[in-house]
Amino acid sequence: MTDAHIAVGMLLILILTIFLGFPVAFTLMALGVGFGYYAYFDAGRMWRGYDRALESGGDAFTLAQTWIGGFFNNRIFDLFVNQTYSVIQNDVLTAIPLFLFMGYIVERANIVDRLFSTLFSVTRRVPGSMAVAALATCTLFATATGIVGAVVTLMGLLALPAMLKAKYDVRYATGVICAGGTLGILIPPSILLIVYAATSGISVVRMYAAALLPGLALAGFYLIYVVVRAILQPQLAPRPTKEDVGEHTPVQLAWMMLTSFAPLAFLILAVLGAILFGLATPSEAAAIGALGGLALAAAYRALTWQRLKESVYLTARTTAMVCWLFVGSATFASVFAYLGGQQFISDFVTGLDMSPLMFLILAQIIIFILGWPLEWTEIIVIFIPIFIPLLPHFGIDPLFFGILVAINLQTAFLSPPMAMSAYYLKGVSPPHVKLTDIFRGMMPYMLIVILCMVVIYMFPSIVYMLPNLLYGVQR
Repeated sequence: MTDAHIAVGMLLILILTIFLGFPVAFTLMALGVGFGYYAYFDAGRMWRGYDRALESGGDAFTLAQTWIGGFFNNRIFDLFVNQTYSVIQNDVLTAIPLFLFMGYIVERANIVDRLFSTLFSVTRRVPGSMAVAALATCTLFATATGIVGAVVTLMGLLALPAMLKAKYDVRYATGVICAGGTLGILIPPSILLIVYAATSGISVVRMYAAALLPGLALAGFYLIYVVVRAILQPQLAPRPTKEDVGEHTPVQLAWMMLTSFAPLAFLILAVLGAILFGLATPSEAAAIGALGGLALAAAYRALTWQRLKESVYLTARTTAMVCWLFVGSATFASVFAYLGGQQFISDFVTGLDMSPLMFLILAQIIIFILGWPLEWTEIIVIFIPIFIPLLPHFGIDPLFFGILVAINLQTAFLSPPMAMSAYYLKGVSPPHVKLTDIFRGMMPYMLIVILCMVVIYMFPSIVYMLPNLLYGVQR
């Protein structure tokens, strides 16, 4: 058995342990250190001090001390320390805790109920108005937070009971909430895009610019589906009565938009605009967003010590998870490549003589399947580094590939049986809402995601338009 075969076995063990439910970050570190000990094993280097002590007739304590020291003199431990230090000092990752804090503090600012009721009043004459308002609220709120579980849960507590009370079809209502809640991992400022950029070495700024139009396009496809289906099957979304909406003058509607929609939209646009137009780095813009989130919570009189403490705790916990995933992934990938695993996979894939389109389809199918049991963070930091070195052979731009991956990962939250959005929503739904109904409600949106990927492939200018316009063509 060659070292390359051992590396492939290392990858298979990782997949098996993930399916068994072991913590991914610590599994990566354990496998990296364990197999790395074998890969970097050098008895002469490790026990040189022990041999010298033995030759000089050292006592038992000295021999034991030098032997133990030699055991830990394997280069894998140096690699592990260096990888940890590299991750901690990575400037790109600095934006993650700041964006997370912005999301958690905005989540606790109690503006979602105002936002939903305002958008419902504004869109009351649109077919499926309550679903449209829910989708718009999900899109805006998901963009501000980037936390799928929080958005789906809050909208499940707020919008779903209102839609069910208005006699909306259960599948129609639950599907739009689950799909809308996932958009935050695609539309900037998205943490997924930061993680992908750090993994692939792409500029976060170009990544944000490239993802903006595809993200809005996917949200637009969702909106078209919601409205068209409400027109074709009006029994799914009955039109609201005056009692449901109430009477509002144009001035009242304008004031409602100004006090609920405008502040959050302004915060998002300010952060995104500062990044895209080069006014601030992503980390600096994230700091502005965190401060803006605090100001927004204070303006809505929702900034309490308890909420601030919860936001800081959740930010620290999530950031630690992402950082240790990066440390484990970097250690695992270094050992995997050192053993020849990356070259083995590269030779195997290139030997299949696939066209670029065939490779793209195969890669997206693999990512789609991985989305069933895994979170997007695990897919990005573990498996994307395997695909990235193969892209030059097929002439595929990592930026374009990353956008397709980000769109594809929407399905990670929508594809049964492990669709986390469905479980988030089921946890706060009335008892009569069945999990199978939620699954069926999400299925059309999975098809829309696939349609969006096809459109992006056929019209790549959707991805490149903004980056080329703002920063010039990258050569």
